[in-house]
Amino acid sequence: MGSSSLIVLLIAGIAFSAGGIAVARIFVKGTKNPQKGQPYECGIPSDGTPWKQFNVGYYLFALVFLIFDVELIFLYPWAVVVKDLGMVALVEIIVFLFILFMGFLYAHKKGALKWV
Repeated sequence: MGSSSLIVLLIAGIAFSAGGIAVARIFVKGTKNPQKGQPYECGIPSDGTPWKQFNVGYYLFALVFLIFDVELIFLYPWAVVVKDLGMVALVEIIVFLFILFMGFLYAHKKGALKWV
């Protein structure tokens, strides 16, 4: 399992992606409807121009969620090897969670967690 398996995986990924797009273009009948080009928001008809400025709070809330969500992914490998590493793993995860908690406190203090 060297670079050849990586190349096969890359070729398979490109083939599946291109194949899906090709099948969609062949079998799906495209219709030109001006309503398809309009912005869509939860079934409510759009009001005004789609180039409205959104509140930055939505983006901050989403970024904080992504940060904490990705950090939780790192807990799984730790849970797999915690018995093998012993006390070292415990100290490392305590430091990791402390840094994560400090980031949470910073986001809370800056108001990034307040819903608009």
